[in-house]
Amino acid sequence: MLGLRLPLFFVAGRSYTGVMNIFLGWGGRVRGLFADTKGPWGPSGGGGDDGEPPSDEGQGSGPWGEPEPRRRRAGIASGGNVTSFDELFRRSRARFGGDGGFPGRPNRSLIVWGVIALIAVWLIFTSFHVISPGQNGVVTRFGRYSSTLGPGVSMTFPSPIDRVTKIDVENIRSEDLGSTGTEDLMLTGDQNLIDIAYSVRWNIHTPELYLFQMAEPDQTIKDVAESAMRSVVSQVTLEDAMGDRRSDIETQVTERMQRILDGYRSGIQVQGIAIREADPPATVNDAFKQVTAAQQDAQTYINNANAYSLQLRQRAQGEATAFDKVYEQYRLAPDVTKRRMYYETMEQVLSKVDKTIIEAPGVTPYLPLTEVQKGARREPQQ
Repeated sequence: MLGLRLPLFFVAGRSYTGVMNIFLGWGGRVRGLFADTKGPWGPSGGGGDDGEPPSDEGQGSGPWGEPEPRRRRAGIASGGNVTSFDELFRRSRARFGGDGGFPGRPNRSLIVWGVIALIAVWLIFTSFHVISPGQNGVVTRFGRYSSTLGPGVSMTFPSPIDRVTKIDVENIRSEDLGSTGTEDLMLTGDQNLIDIAYSVRWNIHTPELYLFQMAEPDQTIKDVAESAMRSVVSQVTLEDAMGDRRSDIETQVTERMQRILDGYRSGIQVQGIAIREADPPATVNDAFKQVTAAQQDAQTYINNANAYSLQLRQRAQGEATAFDKVYEQYRLAPDVTKRRMYYETMEQVLSKVDKTIIEAPGVTPYLPLTEVQKGARREPQQ
């Protein structure tokens, strides 16, 4: 057993050591991106510019007995002193791509900071979302619905984890059906054909249902509107569809459409239906206009007859009321009422004719009084 454990221990030890060496190697590379390997006199512990190993000749010792590195820049005279400001300036130029960088290669620090800037911009533009008034934002996480954002500034996970689709929920959209130039014939309840042109107004009520429940929302709305319109028109007559019941038809179609779309879970709110045209088929339109004109004339005659009948009825009622008043007076004084009625009747009859009445004994019954009156009128004129 001991002989079996030792090989496993050494194998495991070698595997562990190899893994640690890999991690340490990558850690050294990461530190190298941010570390400054240039000392005041060049790379620490390195040779000259020509790649030769450093020699110990002509070099002094550092304060701890270490060999002093050789100056490698040509711009500095041998034996001269380098000020801290000049050295800081040189190191700054080398770090930001100056003469101290590798020839023909970009500086690693610039690449790192550029990558960091790109990541920051990506996080900002894909994590913060501005939803305008009248809009909603539908959030999908890995392609699956997550939540709905209201107007304002909201924050989500960056893309491609979360994606936001903005949808206008207050805009009223319109779909026209049976437009001019095409016939949309429907069968009415009295077995007649009618050509109807109408429009549907709708908006998005629930954006997540609108996005994911229907593949073609516009076409679905057209199909549902046509189905609802045919169903309602089949229950009314031709005159009702072309006459005063248009508003009732529009209301019934709106309600029927909303029930169907709610059953589909479409997230759509129907705002209303507007019938723009309701005419018979084009082939019989002229004859139908003549029939309609005749019906209108017949209705005009009927209205005139009704008005005359009402006038006679009102006059008869007035005469009956007057007779009732006279009868009340007759019951109070019959003789006086008879004489008065006789005089009034004779006055109405005789007032329209020429007449002479003489009731006296011994008087000639005929006197040309009318001629006398005419002669009397002529004398003053002469």
